[in-house]
Amino acid sequence: QVQLVESGGGLAQAGGSLRLSCAASGRTFSTMGYFRQAPGKEREFVAAIKSNGSTDYAGSVKGRFTISRDNAKNTVYLQMNSLKPEDTAVYYCAADPSFHMSVRVAGAYDYWGQGTQVTVSS
Repeated sequence: QVQLVESGGGLAQAGGSLRLSCAASGRTFSTMGYFRQAPGKEREFVAAIKSNGSTDYAGSVKGRFTISRDNAKNTVYLQMNSLKPEDTAVYYCAADPSFHMSVRVAGAYDYWGQGTQVTVSS
């Protein structure tokens, strides 16, 4: 059974840092990423990483967030620095076996984590 288990959310002050983790089990994935959804808004792409280490970031987080993965542990990490109140959202881990795919499209991912809340206070 495939599972994506997220951890690491919580409360941070503006300018602070948080690190999210997403541990996959049941199979390996060529593409892993994070999306987020704030209240009243659509789910939006945050970052993605391929099995070869190539990455992609949303413009709003580029330079502040870093996505990485440990293929041996089948785990992806999202290091979030210089947090802003507008980063407040539920963050979802996503994964897909495909390498060639539209990483910024939520519907392209077959597997999702349960979500973890990130709250940034001003």
